[in-house]
Amino acid sequence: MWISCLVLCLLGASADVPVSPPVPLEAAPPVMPTDAPPLTAPATVLLRLTIDEAGEVSRVDVRESAGPSFDRAAMAAALRWRFQPARRGEVPLEVQVDVPVSFVPPAPAEGLASSEPSASPEVGPHPGPLPEGEGADTGMNTGADTLTPTLSQGEREGPSFSTTVRGRGYAPPPSAVGDFQISVGQLADVPRNSASDLMLLAPGVMLANHGGEGHADTIFIRGFDAGEGKDVEFRLNGVPLNEVSHAHGHGYADTYFIIPELVHSLRITEGPYDPSQGDFGVAGTVEYQLGLERRGLTASASYGSFASRRLSLVWGPPESSEATFVGLLLRQGHGFGPNRAYANAGVMAQVEFHLGEETRLRLFGTSYASRFSSAGVVRETDVVDGRMPCAADADSQFFCLYDSNQGGAGQRHILSAELQSRLRKGGRFVQQGFVVMRQMRIRDNFTGFLNDVPPIGEDQRGDNTEQYYRGTTVGLRGRYTPGYTLLGQPQPLELGYVARFDDVLTRARRLRANGGAPYGTLFDNQVRTTNLGAYASLRLAPLSWLTLRGGLRLDTFLFGVEDQNRPTSDRQGERIPEESIEAYGFFASPRVTAEVRLSPQLTWLTSAGLGARSSDAAALSDAELAPYARVTAAETGLGWRLGGEGRAHELEVRGAFFGTRVSQDLVFDETAGRNQPVGPSQRLGAFATARYTLLRRLDVQGSVAWARATQPTPGASPWKVWEGTVIPYIPQLLGRLDASVRGDVTVAGLPLGWNLALGHSAIGPKPLPLDRYSEPIFLFDVAARARWKWMELGLTVENLLDARWREAEFNYVSNFRGPDAPASLLATRHFSAGAPRTFRGTLTVYLDFQEEQQP
Repeated sequence: MWISCLVLCLLGASADVPVSPPVPLEAAPPVMPTDAPPLTAPATVLLRLTIDEAGEVSRVDVRESAGPSFDRAAMAAALRWRFQPARRGEVPLEVQVDVPVSFVPPAPAEGLASSEPSASPEVGPHPGPLPEGEGADTGMNTGADTLTPTLSQGEREGPSFSTTVRGRGYAPPPSAVGDFQISVGQLADVPRNSASDLMLLAPGVMLANHGGEGHADTIFIRGFDAGEGKDVEFRLNGVPLNEVSHAHGHGYADTYFIIPELVHSLRITEGPYDPSQGDFGVAGTVEYQLGLERRGLTASASYGSFASRRLSLVWGPPESSEATFVGLLLRQGHGFGPNRAYANAGVMAQVEFHLGEETRLRLFGTSYASRFSSAGVVRETDVVDGRMPCAADADSQFFCLYDSNQGGAGQRHILSAELQSRLRKGGRFVQQGFVVMRQMRIRDNFTGFLNDVPPIGEDQRGDNTEQYYRGTTVGLRGRYTPGYTLLGQPQPLELGYVARFDDVLTRARRLRANGGAPYGTLFDNQVRTTNLGAYASLRLAPLSWLTLRGGLRLDTFLFGVEDQNRPTSDRQGERIPEESIEAYGFFASPRVTAEVRLSPQLTWLTSAGLGARSSDAAALSDAELAPYARVTAAETGLGWRLGGEGRAHELEVRGAFFGTRVSQDLVFDETAGRNQPVGPSQRLGAFATARYTLLRRLDVQGSVAWARATQPTPGASPWKVWEGTVIPYIPQLLGRLDASVRGDVTVAGLPLGWNLALGHSAIGPKPLPLDRYSEPIFLFDVAARARWKWMELGLTVENLLDARWREAEFNYVSNFRGPDAPASLLATRHFSAGAPRTFRGTLTVYLDFQEEQQP
């Protein structure tokens, strides 16, 4: 069936369409500033322009300064320039352009003759292909049109232009050292099971999953055990993914449905430093940005260990930009041990329309369904002693399980419409509306036969918990940039808002060990939540070497809860087992960043901000002023960049120290099977990361991060963030390496392209309760591929050294020996097994009928 589907879908592939750079139409020269010092040598201001699809300059940034006076003059002129927009085929693109503007001393007088300044510069096009690797980010080589006048104090000519076309819009300036705009690029070659694994490209991030393939990953970031999303805000093309008051944990966010081939980049902001960050942005924000660079059809089918099968089809129409695409992904497998089978399918599609020269509309939709089984956790003592209900060999014991009624299923559907308009004077207005529908059921058992209190005379029924969630989210998001200028400088003021309404059913029940029928309800709530938020941010450059960014965000929440699991009687007699609860919350969070340009390549950033996590509605009482979990965070560090800007190589290095304090933290509670409040917490840490790219041949990124998370001693000074009780389950030391190298070779007269990729994770010991520590983890994943024309063969090996590692590890009391066995009160180590060595072979087909039909 898969093969027939693959053959049918290979019809209609298309060619890559060349990109043409922007062409200047109106470029009046700057006016020589009257307050400028006398020139004795040429002064050059390097500007970075963002030129939109209409050919208008929507943004100007100074990359290299020649002094405040010259900077202002150059920027004021650039805002008036117009271009014929860059195009892919006939489709206009928003691009970035680097423009050097030179101010030169007056020429020696030669008689009384003088020349009049020209209103627009003379254009001297000199097209020519850039060296390989120096073109657009999309892999296209483009020509560069050059204008060659200069500006002097005695005579003025047109400004000179040197353009480097980028096939995608500009990356916003970082709000902190830990604000990463990550282009996946060549590092997509590194073996990854899902789009969630792309988060490992940011320093200090670790993922763990004890629930099976389809269950959201537990995220460790910056010393936070963020659960499945409680401390990290997730967005997909602007659509929020965190689920409020989820039965499995407030803020639950599943990114498993995202098709990795369609992820162009992701922005990971570690810490609450950008005013646009909203609810759940305690440890940071992750936003996936979709796009398909290659036009045409790409089909990939793979088969691997444990009967794993994967089919992906992605298609980009040749006449459209990378914002238009369709993708399909099917996955199925038996899993690497008993009760680990999974199956899921998803489709994602987006189309971009141009409504005139100033407006574009993007429509996005996705639909996804998944079912998976889970082995849960096992007691280490049972594994070591060979008491697990599996074969006696070590591997069978290690990958065994107690309760086969564990796993889950889910569905998710998203529709989004985004309208972007360019206004006069460089302003922009973006408006987005979205609808999200999802349903999920998860079953797990962390304690066996420990917590149930059966009726008198009956046996324990078991602790298996069923968590059910069904919800609909409707929302609007928008931002407005007026495009103001002040003292000749553009002042990028941005105003934004969010309006979100959630209507959800969240419920948890206990299930019988025999048969799985529910026998008790833990909670059953109908929750309606309205979140209204607004922010204002501003960027100022009072000095040539100093940039200030910051703003204020306001969030309000209205909670309405129908508790459908109240007692049937109280002290006054019988009552209806339902109750209505309403609560309101308000939070203001300022954020600020100071950027000091120490040199053209070296920047020092210091950031501070407040963030918040909204309350789980199920924990509120009637008429309560809803408490927030407040986070206060600060960091300082350096960023250094060498190369890039059209050069063959680029090296970017960042490092910082940070500290945070949270007013109300959550830690995993095995009894409830979800995170529970534990009071305030604090963190102290540091990270360093570097990425080096060379042409389109080599891409290497490495990072190391250290963080210490503690609960402060009661009455201790809040400034002593290094003191207190260590919070369990959070690794203190993390390292990550991703590398990909590509090349060409001729074998038997056939030209072949090849690539090798490596991914390595190093995870230090994690503190466990009762002064225990887990074992360190070292994992290696490798991949090799060879391509001939339209066909590519690949092989990936994950966990190359076949390590027996524990993906999640806990320390608590349990009883898995049966309902009649006496329960031990001694805490012992529990773990969920990580995957062993796994092989996967892949066939990828790139069909391009238009290209093949060319003579």
